[in-house]
Amino acid sequence: MIIDVHTHIGLVVKDRKEFMDVTSLIIKMDAWGIDKACVLGLSETPEAVYRESDTEDVISACLKFPDRLIPFCLIDPRFGSNNQKMDFTYLFEEYASRGCKGIGELLPKMEFDDPRCLNLYRQAGKFKMPVLFDMNSSKYGYGLIDDPGLPKLEKALQKCPQTVFIGHGPTFWAEISADVPESERCGYPKGPIKKGGTVPKLMKKYENLWADISAGSGYNALSRDPEFGLKFLKQFQDKLLFGTDSCLRSDIEKGVPVVRFFKKILEDKLLPEETWQKIASKNAKRILKLVR
Repeated sequence: MIIDVHTHIGLVVKDRKEFMDVTSLIIKMDAWGIDKACVLGLSETPEAVYRESDTEDVISACLKFPDRLIPFCLIDPRFGSNNQKMDFTYLFEEYASRGCKGIGELLPKMEFDDPRCLNLYRQAGKFKMPVLFDMNSSKYGYGLIDDPGLPKLEKALQKCPQTVFIGHGPTFWAEISADVPESERCGYPKGPIKKGGTVPKLMKKYENLWADISAGSGYNALSRDPEFGLKFLKQFQDKLLFGTDSCLRSDIEKGVPVVRFFKKILEDKLLPEETWQKIASKNAKRILKLVR
């Protein structure tokens, strides 16, 4: 079984022509051999202006294919009273009762350890909903912000020990290497990975940090230094989650790099089948408490 923990639906706002509907998502999954997929909303966060899809859209879509799709909810840390004491219980209770298994994709342009964010993380932990975040420390656009060495993420891991965090995004994955030029912290660094990177350190140190290896950022982290990438997959095979973060209908035919990456290393027998099964589905079943 393969579970994709990172998919989206909705209208691409930039040109208002591309619409990824739920039927197209299922067609894509079938084409790529994916059995189940987590669907993540975006519209609750104002910075995510590139796609229209909120929690209601996600839940409604997933109800059409309940055996294939798993809804995530999204709550912006600034929602409601815009302070660190906002009680989100009523939202979490409703979303949990309607089948949501996690929260994400969380990507406001806020410091990762902003008190309002910590407040949301803690409450997500109470409802046993993992927080799938996008980290991008660029000045503009979307994505949570952190400093070199990810001290704000580490603070959140310490302050919210009951909350599982699923790392994703350019700045998060750039920190897989110990050598991260400032100019590349928000992009896709190339070349060999230097041992001692922050991401491996934090994943080893904190039980509540996992990672989503989707999109260009996840693919780049695994493929820029093939030998290191394979070692990383094996070392953290119990905390890594397969995902695509494919947003376009055109991807159905052309595919995405991360899918081709795993197909190749499996064909070449570079990754043990047991390790692949954990990354492909067993870890997702465990972290999301899926019974089927």
